Amino acid sequence: MAKEMIAMLLAGGQGSRLYALTQKLAKPAVPFGGKYRIIDFPLSNCVNSGIDTVGILTQYQPLVLNEYIGNGQPWDLDRLHGGVHILPPYQKATGSNWYKGTANAIYQNLPFIERYEPKYVIILSGDQICKQDYSDFLRFHKEKNAEFSVAVMEVPWDEASRFGLMVTDENDKITQFQEKPKQPKSNLASMGIYIFNYDILRKYLIEDEADPNSENDFGSNIIPNLLRDGRQMYAYHFSGYWKDVGTIASLWEANMEVLDPEHSGINLFDSAWKIFSRNSGMTGHKISGEAVVENSMITDGCRIHGNVKHSVLFSGVQVGPGAVVEDAVVMGGTSIKAGAVVKHCIIAENVIIGENAVVGAMPDGDTKGVATVGPGVEVGAGAKIGSNAMVSKNVKGGEEQW
Repeated sequence: MAKEMIAMLLAGGQGSRLYALTQKLAKPAVPFGGKYRIIDFPLSNCVNSGIDTVGILTQYQPLVLNEYIGNGQPWDLDRLHGGVHILPPYQKATGSNWYKGTANAIYQNLPFIERYEPKYVIILSGDQICKQDYSDFLRFHKEKNAEFSVAVMEVPWDEASRFGLMVTDENDKITQFQEKPKQPKSNLASMGIYIFNYDILRKYLIEDEADPNSENDFGSNIIPNLLRDGRQMYAYHFSGYWKDVGTIASLWEANMEVLDPEHSGINLFDSAWKIFSRNSGMTGHKISGEAVVENSMITDGCRIHGNVKHSVLFSGVQVGPGAVVEDAVVMGGTSIKAGAVVKHCIIAENVIIGENAVVGAMPDGDTKGVATVGPGVEVGAGAKIGSNAMVSKNVKGGEEQW
């Protein structure tokens, strides 16, 4: 059964500029953001974009990476037809070759691609932190009637000479490609993410392999050859978060940006575009600068801006600024809004406690009960729930239940 588009993920990089971090580890397997590895990002992008067939081309120190990917189940890529496949260099009748360059790596795996008879192939890098909808990229490719498209990002002009640059006309058609030029004519940097019509990719990879002088590289050889032949080549403008974490400084910076999703653009808490991981479907928890947490168990995916004392918070709980949670059991997915007070109670899953609402009270001579709020209940702003209350229906703002 033919697939419309499959992904080929280049994950063989040595990552030499990460020094000690990649002595025994492929760069895409480097841990990131508390619960992830770098390769989780392109794999999750594939799943979220509806791509269910991914070839991962490994070479350098692949052991941890291979073990981590396994059968692809955490990314929903354990498929009978398609799924995820590790593709190391292998022995052939004509001999065995390491991957000589990015283009040669794909060339050596043309038999794998042909099993799925795709119309399009997307080529991805396994060493970038990026959240991107590849289905939108494919839509662009089709609309332009392109044979080759590359994802680009605008970079500051004073940094442009560090990148491979695409010079385009007013319709985004590529007219020139500059590899790290001293005098840039464009600030559209290639992200190293390409969509090819498969027939074009196959033709140019075979021609490139037959050229003894080629470096077998997409940037150095394939793209210039496409331009030389006047192919339909277009630049897709990407405006989301993208970082090539190829240096210690950039890897550190990207991890720091996880702490400030509102400004950095990398939001690991985005439920609409989850980053999947072998470790868990949940992000790590985030405790902000204004939060105070004492003697509590805080589980994955919690976001805490208020005060939490002697409480158990299940995964994905949110505690707003100024909210107080004490002696409470708060189950998964519940949101406690700003200024709310939640004490000596059990809050079930997916509850919303409105701003400045009060639920329960600490025991004294008269009040010893444990307030309980059932799953999915919404307690309105300013409502009050007494210490013995058992709440199973929504409570309006300002209302009281005892």
